[in-house]
Amino acid sequence: MLKDSKAFSGFSTNNITETKQFYQETLGLDVTEDHGMLTIYLGSGSNVLVYPKEDHVPAEFTVLNFPVADIDTAFDELSAKGVRFEQYEGMTDEKGVARGLLANMGPDIAWFKDPAGNILSILNEG
Repeated sequence: MLKDSKAFSGFSTNNITETKQFYQETLGLDVTEDHGMLTIYLGSGSNVLVYPKEDHVPAEFTVLNFPVADIDTAFDELSAKGVRFEQYEGMTDEKGVARGLLANMGPDIAWFKDPAGNILSILNEG
C-alpha cells in the first residue's frame, strides 16, 4: 500500500528562524519556509519537514545522518563554522569522533546538535 509513497521524515524545533539559518548557512543545505514550517532538501533527493512546537523536547536519538567522503575534513569544516561536536565518554576520541564505533563495529561517526538540540551526525560513507 505505501511501497511507492514518497515518504519523508520530520522533527520539531522551538525556533524556526534559528533552525533555518543553521541548516541553510551553517550546513549549506537548501531550505524553504512555507506556512511556518521548513523543508530541508537533502542530496539524496529526499526532504525533511521541520515544524514548530512550543513544548519542543529535543530527540534523544539521531534524527538525521549525513554520509561524507572524509569525516575528518567534514568535522574540521563544520567546526570552523561553529558546530560543536558531542563527546561521549568511552565512545569518541579526543577530537569527538567514534572511530569504527569501537573495534570496527561500524563507520567512523561524529554527532552534533542543531539549535533546537536535535542530534545529527556525520559518518564516513561506505
